[in-house]
Amino acid sequence: MKRKISWLFGAVGAVLACAASANTPEKTAEFLAPADRVVAIKAGRLYDPKGGQLLANQVVIIRGDRIENVGTNLPVPANAKVIDLGNATVMPGMIDAHVHTNVDASPTTSLSQRVIWMTVSAQHDLDAGFTTILDLDSRGGFDTVELRDMINAGHVLGPRMQVVGQALNFRNSNYVREGYGERWYAGRTENKDINGPWLARAAVREAKNHGVDYVKVYATSDYVGPNYMWRDGKFQYVFSISTEEVQAIVDEAHRLGLKVACHSYSGNGKDPCLLAGVDNPNHLLELDAAGVKLIQQFKTVFTPTIDDLTHLDPLDLQASGGAGSRLALGEAAVRRARAAGLEIAFGSGATSPPGGEIPHGKQGNQFAYLVKWGMTPAEALRTTYVGAVHVLNYDMERHIGSLEKGKYADVIAVSGDPLADITEMERVKFVMKGGMVVKDAISRQR
Repeated sequence: MKRKISWLFGAVGAVLACAASANTPEKTAEFLAPADRVVAIKAGRLYDPKGGQLLANQVVIIRGDRIENVGTNLPVPANAKVIDLGNATVMPGMIDAHVHTNVDASPTTSLSQRVIWMTVSAQHDLDAGFTTILDLDSRGGFDTVELRDMINAGHVLGPRMQVVGQALNFRNSNYVREGYGERWYAGRTENKDINGPWLARAAVREAKNHGVDYVKVYATSDYVGPNYMWRDGKFQYVFSISTEEVQAIVDEAHRLGLKVACHSYSGNGKDPCLLAGVDNPNHLLELDAAGVKLIQQFKTVFTPTIDDLTHLDPLDLQASGGAGSRLALGEAAVRRARAAGLEIAFGSGATSPPGGEIPHGKQGNQFAYLVKWGMTPAEALRTTYVGAVHVLNYDMERHIGSLEKGKYADVIAVSGDPLADITEMERVKFVMKGGMVVKDAISRQR
């Protein structure tokens, strides 16, 4: 624990020292594995997410940050550091395809404070076994780009990150009190509502110039709380962007090598995004048969979020007089998607540090909801591996999502069998990212 805490403060200190510029002087890459380091992980049980099964008595040979070999009872190189995980279940590092490392709404929080906030949040995700995250809009300028680059360079401890920086078209189709958006976005891309296809293309180009991996567009309002529901539990608003505008965003993003995510809560809010063929439709609480057909047509992956829904469920029920809630709609959407055979990606919607309302580092609880809603444990685990890796940009399935030769050595372990008890995923005991052990409460080393 002392080691983890010291790394945390060291990493935050590195951000404060280096956040002013992406062109910082060359420093020692403290959080990258040496290229010549050899590690052998002995696994009594190793989880194969593609087959949804446990393999017995496996050895994972790691050189530098990559897996050199995996197999049954492989010979261990003489120069290897051995990490014996006994009968623990060894698994690939998890992927969360929908987080917000900083969504602090306080008007008194400075951009510098938000950089610290997002760094700590990302580190909590890593500690929980999420070795890769997709940040879909954090309100601190484009500082997630800088954080991603510092992590990749090994100067800051954190998970692999793909980021949108700031999202597009943050507005409602209903009344929003004056000043609500300005305190987050004034003078930035998000304050430029998309009014026409050419402005849509210009916004994508601006985002690309900031170094993002992804573009996100809001088709409906950002956050659906009880103030956006009628007493009958239905949503009050419709979409706030046209299919032509979303199509321009998708076309321009793909031309520039970016993927596109779409935020939509209400029923018809999904239509412009699905018709335009976005890569990553999110939430879709009122997913219907027509929406399922469009997702199948474009062969996209659906990313529901759950942690954000559980937070306000009591308030939603109160506001609707018990008629409905976002959580109930989310369950119905997941059940419909599963029944239709859609690929589903794990996305938590985490926004705050542990102790907050939608905490980072606690999103492993989402697996239990997926099982409760009809998935088998193997299907639930598939969302964080097969589903989530296909959501990412740059064909990341070549590098992460399973423990195979040539892939990054992103490895986690839990004490028990998650196929028998899915809540094991809430108690990750061992975390390795790129050959570097960042958490170990279980192994026998020599």
